[in-house]
Amino acid sequence: MHTYEYRAIPAEVTARLRERDDAGQVREPFTDDEGGAPLRCCLTRSVRGDRLVLVSYAPLRRWAGEHGADPGAYDETGPVFLHARDCGGPRHDGFPAEVASSRRVFRGYDKRGHIVGGRLVAPAPGHAEEVAAAALDDLFADPAVEVVHVRAVEFGCFHAEVRRPA
Repeated sequence: MHTYEYRAIPAEVTARLRERDDAGQVREPFTDDEGGAPLRCCLTRSVRGDRLVLVSYAPLRRWAGEHGADPGAYDETGPVFLHARDCGGPRHDGFPAEVASSRRVFRGYDKRGHIVGGRLVAPAPGHAEEVAAAALDDLFADPAVEVVHVRAVEFGCFHAEVRRPA
């Protein structure tokens, strides 16, 4: 089993998304009256009273830009919640408990930014990290897989990016 690098949306990207999202829109912050929104800036859940913004985000676009790839139709844009102001990002290393607590889809992308594999991860209580690591080991065993995106099953929302150990 390997140790992987889990990445929230980087602070410089969240700052730009708060100004204008990947759909070209300016989104208005709001107060979360209930709490529990999945935050992609810090890989936690919101608490009641947090100021949030819901933006459109194209996660593969950033990776493709770094690697000179053209994901074509795989350049999806979808909704993500962010803190309305900089929160300092994740406060932990390793697989975030907030991501591990529910069923997830792990999607592998090749050097072109095209989907080459995926795994449904449905961890039993207390086994989320090992189940996720096994799915990642399986996906990254394919040398074509360059990056993995973790997504919600029910809504398809982006959760985190996972890269091979440096």
